[in-house]
Amino acid sequence: MDISLFQKAEKNQQYISTMRPVFNRKALFSDMTEDYVCPPEPSAYGEVNIHFRSAKNNIDRVFIVSKGEKHLMLKTESDNEFDYYSHSIQLENEKLVYYFEVHAGKIVCYYDTRGVCKDINEYYHFRLIPGFKTPDWAKGAVFYQIYVDRFYNGDPTNDVLTNEYQYIGDKTVRVEDWNKYPATMGVREFYGGDLQGVLDKMDYLQDLGVDVIYFNPLFVSPSNHKYDIQDYDYIDPHFGRIVHDEGALLGHDQHENRFATRYIDRISNKDNLEASNALFAEVVKEAHRRGMKVILDGVFNHCGSFNKWMDRERIYEHAEGYEKGAYITQDSEYHDYFQFHDNHRWPYNGSYDGWWGHDTLPKLNYENSKHLVDYVLYIARKWLSPPYNVDGWRLDVAADLGHSPEFNHYFWKEFRKTVKMVNPDAIILAEHYGSPLDWLQGDEWDTVMNYDAFMEPVTWFLTGMQKHSDDYREDLRGNADSFWGAMQHHSASFTTPSLQVAMNELSNHDHSRFLTRTNRKVGRTNTLGPEAANTGVNKAVMREAVVIQMTWPGAPTVYYGDEAGVCGFTDPDNRRTYPWGHEDHELIEFHKEIIKIHKEHKEFLTGSLKYIEGDYNVIGYGRFTRQGQSVILVNNNDYEITKELTVWYLGVPRECTMKQLMLTTAEGYTTEEKEYPVVSGKVTVTLPATSAIILRHEDHILKNFLQFG
Repeated sequence: MDISLFQKAEKNQQYISTMRPVFNRKALFSDMTEDYVCPPEPSAYGEVNIHFRSAKNNIDRVFIVSKGEKHLMLKTESDNEFDYYSHSIQLENEKLVYYFEVHAGKIVCYYDTRGVCKDINEYYHFRLIPGFKTPDWAKGAVFYQIYVDRFYNGDPTNDVLTNEYQYIGDKTVRVEDWNKYPATMGVREFYGGDLQGVLDKMDYLQDLGVDVIYFNPLFVSPSNHKYDIQDYDYIDPHFGRIVHDEGALLGHDQHENRFATRYIDRISNKDNLEASNALFAEVVKEAHRRGMKVILDGVFNHCGSFNKWMDRERIYEHAEGYEKGAYITQDSEYHDYFQFHDNHRWPYNGSYDGWWGHDTLPKLNYENSKHLVDYVLYIARKWLSPPYNVDGWRLDVAADLGHSPEFNHYFWKEFRKTVKMVNPDAIILAEHYGSPLDWLQGDEWDTVMNYDAFMEPVTWFLTGMQKHSDDYREDLRGNADSFWGAMQHHSASFTTPSLQVAMNELSNHDHSRFLTRTNRKVGRTNTLGPEAANTGVNKAVMREAVVIQMTWPGAPTVYYGDEAGVCGFTDPDNRRTYPWGHEDHELIEFHKEIIKIHKEHKEFLTGSLKYIEGDYNVIGYGRFTRQGQSVILVNNNDYEITKELTVWYLGVPRECTMKQLMLTTAEGYTTEEKEYPVVSGKVTVTLPATSAIILRHEDHILKNFLQFG
């Protein structure tokens, strides 16, 4: 026997037995969902367990790094594919910021919100704020935004009348044709939608699958959008109930609203105001009875020139039960609510500070009036309390409030304390453009309308259009790298509790309708005309967008009528009426099905997100928990593709089947169940042009174990 051959074989066997598998970067994973942070919303001074995952027997060690200190994580669990490492941390009452350092032989890498990385960048570190919680009911909740004047007219007796009052250079118009396109200067047009109309359509909203109704402003206001509030204490009787209706309309030669006695009676008579508030309480009560929440739009940066505190229109000057406004007299109790630039122009002083110079939108001067601060905080409490019991606030242009960043942050801290004292489970959701990081530190807003980390990346990728339809970018349409880069970068501004309740919209009252963006026409209704918004649209692309919306982290928000095929350029054209009797029923049924899928599977509500695929006009990602795993693949090309997707990284067994939950194509959609085999941890999917698919696997053994436990 050749002893050298024996020794060589023995040496080879020893080498093979100690040989490490190839380092598997893609198997590394952690985030801040409940599978990796336990509890996911820990209290201050409590204990939290942080978890990290790697491929089985694939790394030497992993450290959690915080405040420059490394802590070795212990392997606490293994399954067929993965090792799980854990570290327990005793929290203080301060933010915990951390990332991971992974060692595998001579390889050292880091892991943060970007995933595996070679550099350390604090912006992308994981952030945990002890004591910060967002409402569980809002995590992944389906919101439905209602622009009330255009939703449904349930009570014609409260309609704004033609010539009822003067607004921005002309008299009001009562629109007789519900299906008429909004005028280019349509702010003084009224279609008659109201709260009774919402009550009448509650069955529709419930059947659609709505969890939360978000109302555009409802308070007394002269415009149809009502972002120029006249009286924060009352619901506008034109949306509510008019039980006392006397006075005259403006005559042909009358242009001053002090002569609009019919209007003055309607909006200042306490009988009308109290009846309208009572109707709103009925709406909220009925929504709650059906398991739906209600949030209001709070416009606290500015009010309207019609506001009783200012009274530029002299509506309240002689009305019974009202104090004189700051425009009327320097001695007004509301004088300090506003900043005047000329103290020698009373009576009727128009030299006040307007938001962005608009004299119809007086900016509220909080720094000069503690009484104003206290009153707005009272308003916040009032509508959250009985008999109204609303479930939260959406805050208009919230970062603009006040005259300095310092005061802005002070105010929103006080606002949060006030709101959470009345209802700890209420949501505070702000309109914001740009990074919300400074306001999402756990003591101001809960979350934001998610433009940067949802609406814009989805819109650019699927349509190449800017969200106002003001620009087209061929370099961004279908650009998967840009999509993933934007999502990754902007999502890092959120903690997970904030991201899970972020308002993920495709359309709203400030931007063009998403369906119109699919025609890739640059323009507005005043340049192209409203019909251009309807032509060349692609409902298959719209369905792709809705699939992403209903499977992405956050709260998917449907703008009224989007589900029924409503088109429109940016405002005012995006504020068309809901097309009752002319709905796109197939699109509505599609929304019902995809909403049902969204609500039935926990991974879409609070599960993890992982990149799977990125190619020209193609994105693929996984949403997963330890119990259930879903794969979403979108093909926005005009041709068929076939992709082999690695799914075992999500926790899908290497040999199993995944079931099709939804397939949408250029021809329509189907929820017909179809099985896709997983072979060696990969699933092969062929998608036709302009399509999206959802595949799912569920661990029934783990499910039964969890139910038993």
